[in-house]
Amino acid sequence: MMPDKFKNKYTINSARLQNYDYSQNGIYFVTICTREKEYFFGEIKNGEMNLNEIGKIAQQFWQEIPAHFPFVKSDEFVVMPNHVHGIIEICRDIDDTNNNCAKKQTFVKTQTPVETPRRGVSTIVGVSTGVGVFTNDAKTQNENQRGGYNPNWKPNSLGSIINQFKSVCTKKIRKSNCWYFQWQSRFYDHIIRNDESLNKIREYIIKNPGRWERDKNNVENLWM
Repeated sequence: MMPDKFKNKYTINSARLQNYDYSQNGIYFVTICTREKEYFFGEIKNGEMNLNEIGKIAQQFWQEIPAHFPFVKSDEFVVMPNHVHGIIEICRDIDDTNNNCAKKQTFVKTQTPVETPRRGVSTIVGVSTGVGVFTNDAKTQNENQRGGYNPNWKPNSLGSIINQFKSVCTKKIRKSNCWYFQWQSRFYDHIIRNDESLNKIREYIIKNPGRWERDKNNVENLWM
């Protein structure tokens, strides 16, 4: 769980940042949970995450995101028993001399859920369909049977990247005899504005397994 000082900073009960282009250069802290926060990916032992085969699939596909989206850089991430935390940088202006983003921006912070419907989504990583934008009362996949392609989705946006990750993971995991696996239809993002925030979130991700008993996605200690 994030320290108390992070609670109000990263948890904002508001609609998604309007008119913000989630396909532009930016660094994002993303949290993706399994449906009903069921423990699919393994278990915590002595403060360390022990991935099972399903967890290894989620880890593999997260690591492969930059290979399919060349404008994306992956930073710290962790696969937990029922969720994934990760930092993604969308960087369309690469400085080849140091492999860093040539242009930096100042961002407004927000953390909101985004619907990623089960139908109408390409299962091929790198073929982006975009994502629908919803407020915090968005339904889960089973509750929202009307899910599908949304003409307002923007290709190559943060939502489309996460949508593809979830889609290929689900397909692979279900083929591994876990046919009932599902993600929560929403995911949460926080726009990282500066190096101080970036470093704090990196530290949070690295220490997340050791703080499992206090983690916000632990069903026994859910504060969000």
